[in-house]
Amino acid sequence: MSDVLARAIDHALALDRAAIPAAARHAARVFLVDTLAVGICGARIPEARALAHVLTDGGRGESRVLCSGEALPAAQAAFRNAFQIHDQEFDSVHEGAVVHPMAVIGGVLLAVAERRGRRGAAVDGAALTDALVVAVDVAATVGLCARSPMRFFRPAMAGALGALAGAARLEGLDAGTLRRAYGLLLGQLSGTMQAHLEGTPGLPLQIGANARAAVTALDLARAGFDGPRDALEGPFGYFALVEGQFVLSPFDDLGRVFRMTEVSHKPFPTGRAAHAALDGLDRLQQAHGFGGDEVARATLEAPPLIRRLVGRPASAGMAPSWARLCLPYLVATRLVTGGVRVEDFDPPALADPARLARAAIVDWRPNGVEDPNALVPQSLEIALRNGRVLRADLPAVLGSPRYPLDRAAQRAKFDACLDASPGRFVATRRDELWAAVEALDSVPDVRELVSLCTTA
Repeated sequence: MSDVLARAIDHALALDRAAIPAAARHAARVFLVDTLAVGICGARIPEARALAHVLTDGGRGESRVLCSGEALPAAQAAFRNAFQIHDQEFDSVHEGAVVHPMAVIGGVLLAVAERRGRRGAAVDGAALTDALVVAVDVAATVGLCARSPMRFFRPAMAGALGALAGAARLEGLDAGTLRRAYGLLLGQLSGTMQAHLEGTPGLPLQIGANARAAVTALDLARAGFDGPRDALEGPFGYFALVEGQFVLSPFDDLGRVFRMTEVSHKPFPTGRAAHAALDGLDRLQQAHGFGGDEVARATLEAPPLIRRLVGRPASAGMAPSWARLCLPYLVATRLVTGGVRVEDFDPPALADPARLARAAIVDWRPNGVEDPNALVPQSLEIALRNGRVLRADLPAVLGSPRYPLDRAAQRAKFDACLDASPGRFVATRRDELWAAVEALDSVPDVRELVSLCTTA
């Protein structure tokens, strides 16, 4: 046994702040403000409002829900916030790991930080940055080890494994307690790809459930509960049961490669697998000036993961969670409206006959890539009604480190999220929140940051 769990635990608890590169700390701030914005916006969907009735208080309210400001026990707040961060498919992603690292991690670390503050041990912004960095390192490293197609929902499970590392750092756990916490978390990890296949809200619910499990495992271990010692490499541990085929070499890079710098923005509220096609369409329209009604056929050449994740048909009456993962609907929406926004998954948009008709012109074909976890390269071919055929090669996806969103585009997404949220965030509040995250290492208490994310 190589005991990669021991290496992950040591990285989480012993990494010196001075060893974290400035680029990783900067990326943590960039993706924290993105995470807060999409989490605030995520309060707008009906399922998020329904959770307020299902996950009732039942205990001391120590951590708050983004947007509403409702105070809940930390495990429930982690569930609610993680759900909201992921419920519109707008949260950041580590492409190589195929993990949405900030959903579970953001939900858990905000909840734990607030709880500590209410108990008289304020977590400052620099400590939150440290915890975000090590949590994303662990979550992405776990995902990078995989060598088989996803059967279980990796973003939820790997996210929880990373979140536990970050939360343990905030709580000042010792290595033995954290190892027990990992064993206790192993028995609570959950989530399969069936929810993704069927396009149901079960997907963000799995994110929320694993966030709650991470907090629960942490608290059980601190209370003295014992758990399995070999949660990752054991014969019935995470890698053998969940991933099946895996390598452990990515753990060699802990402390050398900081995965936060590899995280990608999502410029569209959709599955990441659809982003390259939407960007390619935008680039071709800008270059050649054709209108959406001039397109006779759109064909995406892509790795098999793209079809598996977003190659589903559009149909009347489809649920918003299905449409967010439906490439034909997304391309049709871009052709009809010129963009893809969170409002494009509201009932009036989903019932638009023009979009459903245009969805029929979208097709897919394999490009010869065999890696089951690859998102790129892709190519988009547009056939116009006048006979012209246009092509965009897409070696990188918009929002990735190779093709990043500039700061203006990041702020535009932030503002669009707050515009679409059910809360009222005036310009001064937005500017305060943006500035607070930019100066995160100087924030004395994370609770101040969360207060800016609520309308309570």
